[in-house]
Amino acid sequence: MFWASYLLAVLAIVLAWPVPIFLSRAQWPARSPFTAMLLWQAIALAGGLSMIGAMLVYGLEPVGDNLIAGLRALAGMVLFNAPTTALGFWHLFALSAAALLTAHLVFTLLLTYYKIERQRRRHRELLALLSSPSAEGAGTVVISHDSPVAYCLPGGARSVTVLSDGLMAALEPAELRAVLSHENAHLNQHHHLLLWAFAAWRQALPWLPTTRLAQESVNSLIEMLADDVALKTESRATLIKAIAIVASGSAGGGTFRPAAQAGLALHGLEAAAGVTGSDAARTTASRVSRLLSPQAELSATARAAVLAGCILLLALPTALLIVPGLLG
Repeated sequence: MFWASYLLAVLAIVLAWPVPIFLSRAQWPARSPFTAMLLWQAIALAGGLSMIGAMLVYGLEPVGDNLIAGLRALAGMVLFNAPTTALGFWHLFALSAAALLTAHLVFTLLLTYYKIERQRRRHRELLALLSSPSAEGAGTVVISHDSPVAYCLPGGARSVTVLSDGLMAALEPAELRAVLSHENAHLNQHHHLLLWAFAAWRQALPWLPTTRLAQESVNSLIEMLADDVALKTESRATLIKAIAIVASGSAGGGTFRPAAQAGLALHGLEAAAGVTGSDAARTTASRVSRLLSPQAELSATARAAVLAGCILLLALPTALLIVPGLLG
């Protein structure tokens, strides 16, 4: 398994540094945001698996010729006081690091979820006091606020889309429909789950610059996906004007300012995710630029190639963990 641990380490480094940088600078994701979103998820999952797997495989190398055999031997040492003399200092260090990193990632994921849910619960309590039902339909409420504000608050059956008086006064009917379609797309496609996962990844590994790049890219991609849904029923010019009007509300103050900022704030994740106003401004700029200069979607061949790359990214670390034992 010795060579497998080195290959996993190399893969982890590649997925943690150059690959996310190149992808964040690429132009094609705006042409096919769904495909790019799948690739970002594959990079994150494969990178985490490679990072933990490299340390685990190296640590178990003296006690097993494959991962399963090594884990069985380790279980015997822990549970049945089997001799540990086969494990040297660096092997024990690698195993401890793998266990700590795994626990850290899981704990951060759960802690981020707790923070987000607590924040949403408080926000719902505020909305219950300060909002009123909207004539735009069930699941939509209106707050008394002069600035143009629109955002959605996920929560399963309790999900709501929040509009302000200022927004409804500033938008034409078609523009309001575009905003509602955009926000409903976020809820229907469960974008908050992606935001949660990448926010947790950034919080778990804040020292890794690519976690910031990944989160910013995912933020932009989900907005583009929601824009594409709105474009099915409204014109490009209508959506651009609606985006500009809603974005102008992020500069306003007032009670709902924390939830009125663009980007992640539209999903009740602003504090927990650590998203800044500059992140939101970049997301808005990329959306408007994409709408002003539309490009053809990626070809079916290109999309298939990216999807094949996603499968390969997930299969490669898995194979490196399993194949050494099969090859003897």
